Amino acid sequence: MHWRAKGVLQKLLGHMPGGEHAHYVLQRRFGGLRGFTREFDIKMDDWRLMAGHLREVGLPIAGARLFEIGSGWYPTFPFACYLGGAKRIITVDLNRHIKFDLVLDCADNLARHTALIAETCGIPEADVRRRQQHLANSLRQGADISTATEGVVLYQAPADASSTTLPAHELDCVFSNSVLEHVLPAAVDGIFREAMRILAPGGVMFHSVNCGDHYAYVDRKINQLHYLKYSDRQWRRWDNAFLYQNRMRAYEFVDRAQAAGFDIVLNTECAREKRMAELAAMHVHPQFAHIPPERLCVTSIDFIGRKRLQEATP
Repeated sequence: MHWRAKGVLQKLLGHMPGGEHAHYVLQRRFGGLRGFTREFDIKMDDWRLMAGHLREVGLPIAGARLFEIGSGWYPTFPFACYLGGAKRIITVDLNRHIKFDLVLDCADNLARHTALIAETCGIPEADVRRRQQHLANSLRQGADISTATEGVVLYQAPADASSTTLPAHELDCVFSNSVLEHVLPAAVDGIFREAMRILAPGGVMFHSVNCGDHYAYVDRKINQLHYLKYSDRQWRRWDNAFLYQNRMRAYEFVDRAQAAGFDIVLNTECAREKRMAELAAMHVHPQFAHIPPERLCVTSIDFIGRKRLQEATP
């Protein structure tokens, strides 16, 4: 599908009554949700990477108090964390996107990953299996997410991650996966400030950001740097309610986290040879000319910021 055609279609749906439901149906039949098992397994691999990074900086999933930004259509990360023994997971979305059929599919598919979750979290697989069976059976009997997870997972939408009602110093980790690239830059700053407020001293913020052109997933004729050809004014015609892309570069997220007071303890930013070659072969809009090529070409990053221990209230 040509990227412009998708952009126009999504923009039209964004202005139509019932457009959100129509967009979901199209995703189920023709888009990323058509092959649910494959998409779910990709998300589980992302979760494994996040859990490993958190463990390396001293925060195991088991017993943790977590806050997810961007629940999406189904709560893979919160459910996997629940199975892994997390104490509490709050997951929020600016809009209520969650779909019950996908939530149930998610719970069922976790049965194939109990060994992975047990190994990643360092807990007995029997405990993971018990929670997975309770989760799937409870959902099938009509329970809500909180009840099905024994009160561990709380889903809140609509909710603003940059302005919560949570007490200060309440949580061990704030995280997101492929979300921040879809957030207005000013809102990114607000999210980081709120994370600083609600995290306990020594708590961490983990974000995995896919900062490449998402239209490249549906149009094989363009690459992930394609959208750097356009000015902000030109690109606004392709932004829409379902696929807003802020086009922030990877290093900008890290710089903004540092400006909010976080110490960066993980940063996977890396200029890959393939992306450098793609960048050299294309015309980049002058508004990006001040960014060194080795930073401009980066299309994905994982980073962790830690709240300093001295941030505690006296």
